[in-house]
Amino acid sequence: MQYSTHGSYRIEQQDNILFIDAQGPFDDIVTEQYYQDIKLISKKMSDSPWASLVSFKGNSVFTPDAEQKLIETTQYRVDKGMIAIAAVILNSNYADTLQMQLQRIYQNNGVQFNFFSNVEHAQKWLNSFIN
Repeated sequence: MQYSTHGSYRIEQQDNILFIDAQGPFDDIVTEQYYQDIKLISKKMSDSPWASLVSFKGNSVFTPDAEQKLIETTQYRVDKGMIAIAAVILNSNYADTLQMQLQRIYQNNGVQFNFFSNVEHAQKWLNSFIN
């Protein structure tokens, strides 16, 4: 899905890892659609443990309402078998703010998480949880 003034994301499943590429600001419009898309794909992955690798590109930050919706979205994924999240933050002027927001979201749901500066290291870390 793409919302140019609200940010955009792309979701792709590869084996037991859900790859999510996100860019731009996340407000309640984009997070509501994201939640609906995540629900559909999470149901398909719930037969065995799986993980998410989320790449944030550019100046992604969340409004307070969007952050709350992402807490719900993350809890839904955990309920459907997600065991870990790796977050990669790239080319952001607000990386510290985004990392603090993500820590609140992930800690609130008790999911294993880590931050990385490249996708390859993040994927290796996630594979250690799945295998």
